[in-house]
Amino acid sequence: MPLTDTAIRNAKPGVKPIKLFDERGLFLIVTPTGGKWWRFRFKFDGKEKLLSLGTYPDISLKDARYRRDEARKLLVNGVDPSANRKAMKSARIDRAANSFEIVGREWFSKYSPTWASNHGDRIIRRFERDIFPWIGGRPIAEITAPELLSVIRRIEDRGALETAHRALGNCGQVFRYAIATGRADRDPSGDLRGALPPVKGTHFAATTEPKRVAEILRVMDGYEGTLTVRCALRLAPLVFVRPGELRNAQWADIDIKAAEWRYTVTKTNTPHIVPLSSQAIAILQELQPLTGSSRFVFPSARSFSRPMSDNAILAAMRRLGIDKEEMSGHGFRAVARTILDEVLGIRPDFIEHQLAHAVRDPNGRAYNRTAHLPERKIMMQQWADYLDKLKADQKRYRY
Repeated sequence: MPLTDTAIRNAKPGVKPIKLFDERGLFLIVTPTGGKWWRFRFKFDGKEKLLSLGTYPDISLKDARYRRDEARKLLVNGVDPSANRKAMKSARIDRAANSFEIVGREWFSKYSPTWASNHGDRIIRRFERDIFPWIGGRPIAEITAPELLSVIRRIEDRGALETAHRALGNCGQVFRYAIATGRADRDPSGDLRGALPPVKGTHFAATTEPKRVAEILRVMDGYEGTLTVRCALRLAPLVFVRPGELRNAQWADIDIKAAEWRYTVTKTNTPHIVPLSSQAIAILQELQPLTGSSRFVFPSARSFSRPMSDNAILAAMRRLGIDKEEMSGHGFRAVARTILDEVLGIRPDFIEHQLAHAVRDPNGRAYNRTAHLPERKIMMQQWADYLDKLKADQKRYRY
């Protein structure tokens, strides 16, 4: 006789387990402690087996019968229900172990040691803020292009289009890593090419017309603020490094005798050498008595233990009346790149090396930091001399 909910509710525990039978192999075990467990008895390959279907009342009589019927369908198709359950559990564990977040963090931990710390920090924050909360728990092999796009659209919708492009690119790197390590078959980010509107190109402000460059340099030479900022303004066009690298320059990295500044490029985490012209050395020697006790060449006005503000040079330029659309701290790199090539006729690969851009030989090998160092030393002195002459007498030069 089939079981009823009333019979199950009224079943009392005994000294030994009690079995209450339903139909087609389903029965309920009432334990001496009062627990009620569903079981399904079946035969597979001539052997009798039991499959647990949960506990009552969490699993009702109706639910237990449904689970029994699903197990019987597997039997009809020649599948062992207990083996199928183990396989499903293993698959769930495997999917959880290969979630997008786990694979993404594994990719990050593998490659981030080769990056500058601030670059790595930006990437992991991007994932933690914009990606992981939405698809981090999803098995990476199951994420579709529309699903990924919906996450990227969230970034775009808040007006951060460039961040959306960067996030999509980072996701593509994680998917390709998953493919390489056998956790995914394809990269859905590739299907989203053209799905985001392009980012309008922006360039750091920089005039490269020599006459105007001379005027700007003369204005900067007339700065009457602190000696630290004044020296930074004068040194910036001579070394044309990135603004963050200039303001974080450390005395320990500067060899006055060798006329070299050796440091690690923040953007690529690679070593770099800046040959120092006699003009640059003179500026540093003027500043050293004031800031030599600090770790930084250009320390903050508030504390010698910190570098100057990233806005210090820009603010000084604005106070001098140099328009933000005409020149920026980063713009000196474009000025040097253009004039060294077009006016002084310096070999482009020498210039690219000095800008700390990736330069490779004909066989595709990257040059090391000492490549063309003697030629670059000559170039940097030529550059400093040219700027001096440009400031002193514009009329002597053809533009």
